[in-house]
Amino acid sequence: MQVGVLAVQGAFAEMEAYWREEGADVFEIRQLADLGRPMDLLALPGGESTVQGKLLNDLGLFAPIKERILGGLPVFATCAGLILLAEKIDDPGRRDATRPEKWFGVLPVAVKRNAYGRQLGSFTTRGDFDGKHDFPMTFIRAPAITDVLSDEVKVLSTFSGKPTSVRWRNITAFTWHPELNATA
Repeated sequence: MQVGVLAVQGAFAEMEAYWREEGADVFEIRQLADLGRPMDLLALPGGESTVQGKLLNDLGLFAPIKERILGGLPVFATCAGLILLAEKIDDPGRRDATRPEKWFGVLPVAVKRNAYGRQLGSFTTRGDFDGKHDFPMTFIRAPAITDVLSDEVKVLSTFSGKPTSVRWRNITAFTWHPELNATA
């Protein structure tokens, strides 16, 4: 499997290591030419969603990546990647939250950034994930999914009654970081 990891900012090294451990051939997406490589999956890592959105636009990656996602390319997104995909950002204090050029807006969920607190509020817990019990979940400045906007969205995991990972069509997205946890 060929996995392209968005590598403009954030935890892309950890995402690359995760997919290599899964047996995938991994390459970084840093510029438009990188999108010319064959890809079975796009991985959007955690990081700073505002910075990632700006860089995607500045580097000319935004529109071609969105087109690929809408065309059915499978996507695996964590934290900031989920924010980039979300249809709605519940962040009324930020003017850029409604600027569509920074967000793909292709996943019918609403999210709130840093919903579980800042960096010092990061934590690990265990829960059920997609039929697996006692699965480790690491939350780092994690967003929360505040609303699921389509009946077609499948909730894969929850924490404190809120969805923490979802699957919709070709997209699987997490508020937490599965790439930082051993899957055994």
